[in-house]
Amino acid sequence: MSRIIARRNPVAFKTQAVHVQADPEVLRYTPVGNPLSFSEMLALRQPIQVDDPDRFELTVANLGVSADINFVWQQREFRLLVRQQRPDRNDEVLKLLSGYVPAHELRLPLLTLMTELAEELLLQCGPAWLPGRYQEVWLPTPYADTLPTDPRRWYSLSPHHSATRAVLCRELNLLERPRAYVHLPTNSLQLVYHMRLTPPPCHDLSALHADEELDARSGELIARMDPQQPDLFLAELVDGTANGRLFTLKKGELIEQQAGNLLLSEAFAPQPGWVVAESHCAWPAGLNGG
Repeated sequence: MSRIIARRNPVAFKTQAVHVQADPEVLRYTPVGNPLSFSEMLALRQPIQVDDPDRFELTVANLGVSADINFVWQQREFRLLVRQQRPDRNDEVLKLLSGYVPAHELRLPLLTLMTELAEELLLQCGPAWLPGRYQEVWLPTPYADTLPTDPRRWYSLSPHHSATRAVLCRELNLLERPRAYVHLPTNSLQLVYHMRLTPPPCHDLSALHADEELDARSGELIARMDPQQPDLFLAELVDGTANGRLFTLKKGELIEQQAGNLLLSEAFAPQPGWVVAESHCAWPAGLNGG
């Protein structure tokens, strides 16, 4: 059964459209125009086309940010994926932990990602929940009132590998070198940060996902988690290649899951140049680049 772990009044989300200039070596983005509400942003997320995937200039609806996280447990390596039902696209996918970047963080999108990870990625050791650190920076603890944190242990996030091509916001080079792509079906720019997650010594680690939804009656944003349906999955890698096995992690035990009709999100689809043209791709082939 799901459990409510937080209720809060929604902060009015505002973002901006993003002007993108791409050439074979560099992608540069610049926030432009008036602030956009969430509904105004969604209205702009209409399919687009480009003639040359390596060189183009256009304005997209929004900037999104994702974490592609590698994780080692019991000397086995995995990638962390989240299940998401997408009624608007009539599919169900395994996707990266991700979120929309608000206007005030468009120049520092890694900050948005840190907040998203703190809100969505729940790691439990014994009775306590693990706070997180990215290098030397502590992540927020949005559920500290309902999920007590362990004062002595935490999980660590570190850069795993960087993209070869540069991404700039105006003149500011994003030093973490995320992978960037324009998703043509949704007219959006996505940045993907590759990370490694290292948990503390813990024999009974559980990994869960928290999801937020708007309560139509109260107008509150409600965050829930469900230990019986964790929705956070571990896709196994052997020598860096996905072997098609999928697990959840509960009290230290890997529990194998069947992928069924699940697909992978567009983050795993082929990327010619700076663009992705598909809305999803096949499991598990997309984990290995096609």
